[in-house]
Amino acid sequence: MSHVYDFAGRVQRVEPSATLAISNKAAALEAEGVDVVDLSVGEPDFDTPENIKAAAEQAMADGKTGYTTSQGIPELREAIAAKLAETDLGHYGPENVMVTPGGKQALFEVFQTLIEDGDEVVLLDPAWVSYEAMARIAGADLRRVDTAQYDFRLEDALGDLNGVVSDATDLLVVNSPGNPHGAVYRESALQGVRDMAVDHDVTVISDEIYEKIVYDTSFTSLGALEGMRDRTITVNGFSKAYAMTGWRLGYFAAPEDVVDQAGKIHSHSVSCATNFVQHAGIEALENTDEAVEEMVAAFRERRDMLVDLLGDHGVRVPAPQGAFYMMVPVADDDQSWCEQAIESAHVATVPGSAFGTPGYARISYANSKERLREAVDRLDADGLL
Repeated sequence: MSHVYDFAGRVQRVEPSATLAISNKAAALEAEGVDVVDLSVGEPDFDTPENIKAAAEQAMADGKTGYTTSQGIPELREAIAAKLAETDLGHYGPENVMVTPGGKQALFEVFQTLIEDGDEVVLLDPAWVSYEAMARIAGADLRRVDTAQYDFRLEDALGDLNGVVSDATDLLVVNSPGNPHGAVYRESALQGVRDMAVDHDVTVISDEIYEKIVYDTSFTSLGALEGMRDRTITVNGFSKAYAMTGWRLGYFAAPEDVVDQAGKIHSHSVSCATNFVQHAGIEALENTDEAVEEMVAAFRERRDMLVDLLGDHGVRVPAPQGAFYMMVPVADDDQSWCEQAIESAHVATVPGSAFGTPGYARISYANSKERLREAVDRLDADGLL
């Protein structure tokens, strides 16, 4: 008789990542020899800057290959604290920083530390797919606020958010610049979030992984606003700004008691982030401004071109002000639209329903101008635009 596993309820509450599922489908088609324009993947199409790679190589040559302190090497935590001070988060010292293997791990640890069965978590839709999964694994009850109806402008959705956030709310997740919509929330909108958080004593996660990828606007860190110092957990990492997705290096900054409690989960799961990668992280923070600026300039050009190309086909898309994604309005059945796009037009996108916003497809413009033009031409030829 074969053994039957009794799977835990926590894994039964979540679905596999929709973005990775599409990426895997694209990879399978490419393995069959199909030319796929992959606009599903959430990573820069640039190589990690050479000075960062050199720093990692030097760290390995210097024997930085063993375990580190679980919270992260002191030099990196000091560099992160200095960087946070540049965005008016000078109240975070090295003792407030937890270094993790990727920003996703940082978020997971925070959810596990703060949320238990029945706690209420509020998401701003469209929301990155893993927020829901992490909240459900922790046992949360979810409430959601739609910003798509306002072209993803948080300031216009504050009334709706105010109708959802209450004294029963335990955690609110804010992501600016955002995935999947590319919106950058204005300081006035974040002040509205602050007012609600203070009035109802709500903890807020501020996911700032795309902080350095902004266009035509300025970035405001939620934790820098008056009243948010002790109730904000700031999450960030190295994957997007420094083209270091595969290096798996992230962090969160929070009051010391949060770091201490999350440290229990951290030490019993991942132990620590990779030693030599942490040393490369110091180099990324201190010596790569020019490389980041060049990458952001390229993303801006692609964004402008793609908005114009889609507009030429009668598809209106509000120009994203950050990250490297845009939400494109498609058929009501966005899942079927995306399936046709990849199977027939051989263009990989992600259905908006995966982010809580049906009727859209997320496009990543972390691809060359030539391939972006090819994608639009293919979608048009297949009757999808």
